Amino acid sequence: MKVAVIHEYGGPEVLRYEDYPDPVLKSGEVLVRVAAAGVNPVDALERSGETKAWRPIQFPGVLGWDFSGTVEKLGSGAEGFSVGDQVLAWAYHTYAELCAVQAGLLARVPKGMNLADAAALPLVTMTGSQLIYVAADVKLGQTVLVSGAAGSVGRSAVFAAKDRGASVTAGVLRKQLDGAQSLSADRVVALDDPAAFAALKKFDVVANTVRGKTAEDLMGKVKEGGIFASVTGAPANAADYPQVRTVAFVSKQDTKNLEHMVEAVKKGELTIPIGSRVPLRNASEAHAVLAKGGSGKILLLPRGGVHEK
Repeated sequence: MKVAVIHEYGGPEVLRYEDYPDPVLKSGEVLVRVAAAGVNPVDALERSGETKAWRPIQFPGVLGWDFSGTVEKLGSGAEGFSVGDQVLAWAYHTYAELCAVQAGLLARVPKGMNLADAAALPLVTMTGSQLIYVAADVKLGQTVLVSGAAGSVGRSAVFAAKDRGASVTAGVLRKQLDGAQSLSADRVVALDDPAAFAALKKFDVVANTVRGKTAEDLMGKVKEGGIFASVTGAPANAADYPQVRTVAFVSKQDTKNLEHMVEAVKKGELTIPIGSRVPLRNASEAHAVLAKGGSGKILLLPRGGVHEK
């Protein structure tokens, strides 16, 4: 099969389009022909070597943390799916034409949902929703501020907080204010507007998806006894706020959680915008685009840019 592979840590240029052995199925695994793989910030961290202390890559290594595709083969003991089923999952080594994944981690792509675009959902929707459901355990009636709410993880957190019955403020950048009006939040505020930031009252929960000074400043916007839950680690000044419970959260694979979020997307309650669809052979270009920032998920398409239905 063809994959986007790296032989060393480095910049986007280390990603190469090469032949690679097909996956060998283990017990309980399913072989999926990949329609699209999501490009996520963690991919760039792995590629550069920033995560090698806790997640080293065995070279040559294939990146990728989520995908969608069509079941091609069932391993021994794999149950619940049939050849031809359209599926998505938080899986690994997904920058490839084929991917092996435990059957229990797969969710079905609903009828009518574009198969390739479904690859945008697994990692970001589970990360954002678990930030609310698990890390902060948001309750009915609580006040919640979601930072980075225009991003895919932030959008998912906004949905999840509303799903729990919270009063939600979406924190975005000034340039994102107009687009953020489509979010399901009760209020939208520009966190890079000093006057608007200063006017914010304190919240029961800050669900944080950003880094640096903004995250540090938001520690001061949590009520005494409140929670600062973050997917980017604890801010550098967290120790200065002993009255706030800081939760540095790492999401995990959870099929029921994924199915819940996919259903929200199907119903139109949550939208994860697609920024660009790039042929798998051009994965290095996709990583260069990721480094520049911007809005919308980047998808890698093994079929050379064909947008599967």
